[in-house]
Formats: sequence, C-alpha cells, structure tokens
Amino acid sequence: MEDRSFKSGFVAILGRPNVGKSTIMNHLIGMKIAAVSKRAQTTRKRIQTVYTEERGQIVFLDTPGINKAETKLGEYMLDAAVDTLKTADMILWIIEPSDYIGTGERYVAELIGKAVEGVESLPVILVVNKADTAEEEKIQSTFDKYNSYMKESEGTVFDTMLAVSATKGTGLDNLKDEIFSRLPEGPMYFDEDTVTDETEREIVEEFIREKCLRNLDKEIPHGIAVVVDKMHTRSGRNGDNVVDIEATIICERESHKGIIIGKNGSMLKRIGTDARHEIEDMLQEKVNLRLWVKVRPGWRDKKNYLSEYGYKKKV
Repeated sequence: MEDRSFKSGFVAILGRPNVGKSTIMNHLIGMKIAAVSKRAQTTRKRIQTVYTEERGQIVFLDTPGINKAETKLGEYMLDAAVDTLKTADMILWIIEPSDYIGTGERYVAELIGKAVEGVESLPVILVVNKADTAEEEKIQSTFDKYNSYMKESEGTVFDTMLAVSATKGTGLDNLKDEIFSRLPEGPMYFDEDTVTDETEREIVEEFIREKCLRNLDKEIPHGIAVVVDKMHTRSGRNGDNVVDIEATIICERESHKGIIIGKNGSMLKRIGTDARHEIEDMLQEKVNLRLWVKVRPGWRDKKNYLSEYGYKKKV
C-alpha cells in the first residue's frame, strides 16, 4: 500500500541579487552546487537541486537575482526567474533585514502577486537572511513592513515569515520544517540519491566562473562566461583516477583578457588553483585543470553565443 504521507514539490527561491539565495539553497541540500559570491549576476541560470528525506522530497529552483535587464543575457536571466514561478508549488522570497522596500523589491512582490493570483494554493514564505547582522527589533520591523506592503499592493499575505543566517547556518532547519509542513502529498520525482539535474560539466563551469568573480576586478566578471571544452577520466601513474579538464574563459575585451591572465599568467593560475581544489572536493578525484582565455566582443547581446555558452531554456 502506497504511503501517502510522503510530501513533495517544487520550491522557487526568489529575490534580488546578493541576498543569499544560492547560499541558502546550498545549505539546505547539504552540498555546494550553485556558485556563491558577493557580486551581482553570480547565479545566471535556474539551478535545480533536490533534497530527500523520510518526510518527502523538496526540489529547489534557485533563480537568477531579479534585476533590470540591460543585455540579452539579462533578459534571459529575468525570464528564467519568471518562468520558474509557473511551475512552483511554493515560493521562498529571500530578502535582507530592511524595512525599506525599494523598486526592485516591489517588482518581486508584483511577480509573486501575479503567480499567486488565481491559484488555489501557492504558499509564499518570506525569509529574512543575514539575521546575524541585525537586531531582533529590525527583523520584526522588516516582517511587519513587508507583510503590510504585500497585503496592500497584492492583496495577499505571507504564509509565514522566518529569519535565517545562511553563513552561520542558523534557522535553516526551521525553514525546512516550514517547507515540509506546507508541501502537498506527492511522488518522489527523483531518485533519493539525486542532488541536482546539473551535469558535472555545468557545475565545473559554475565553480570556475565563481573563482573569476572572486578574484577579478569589479567590472570584468559581468562580461565573463566559462565553457568546459573537454572532460574525461584516465588512470594516473599510481592507479588512481585523474580527471582532465580543459575549459575556456570567455571575456568581451582584449584588455580584460590581459587582466584575467595576469602578469606571467599569475591570475589565471590563481583562478585555476582555486577552482581545481573545489572541483576535486566535488568529484573526489584528482583533477588536472587547464584554462584558456578567449575574447568574444559583445557576447552578452548575441543569441548564438548565449546559446553556445549554455544560456538557453532547458526542455
């Protein structure tokens, strides 16, 4: 007899750039899948991850930070976030402690209002991240302000409001409990060992791009893409497996190429070393990583390049 107490569903993680969406998701599933940095546009694609336990299965949909689209890449990122709401069973709106609701937050509220409209049941949980940086009064003020705004502007209220700290790992178990308490009974969509539908190549690309974000000057990372050209496993000298990876960092200007490579290749070596350590942790294999840099002027506004570099809708 089928156990109908098993719960499952798709949970969209929504919010402005740099509020900690990917960090929260990585903590919830217990594994780093999405790139994390303090720079905007760290998450460019919808990243799907899976958390399974005896209570059920949560499929998290981490979306790009919602921001004004200034390039075709920006349009792709915004569309990815909006399209995710169409398939979600629940929405987590991630914000920072602040009772000021700016233009960006109002746009997120509008998107959520449209997603909820006409739907019989679509729980929305407001999550205040970085709670360790604010006093309790500030967090409560944030709750009150956002709940009032949502009620007045969109005619709805949050199902619950929680404070967490993704970097400290506090409040996340409570968030998981609240998600499970609101998910419908349903099937196991993925095998219990599945953590993501991202391929190893896609995760490797994310890790390399993250190291570019962390190491390079402020303006350069926005014009960077990473493509894994080759990735295969061979036997090493000691009989252990070695994963050979060749990847290309795409940038928009010749001057940026020089900065990415650095004096005597120092910056490229630093990016490669940082990325290799993280890739080895993920694959649990020794990694031989080789990086190249190519210039593709204006690639963020060219559909053929966007598609080639993986910025296309998943079927």
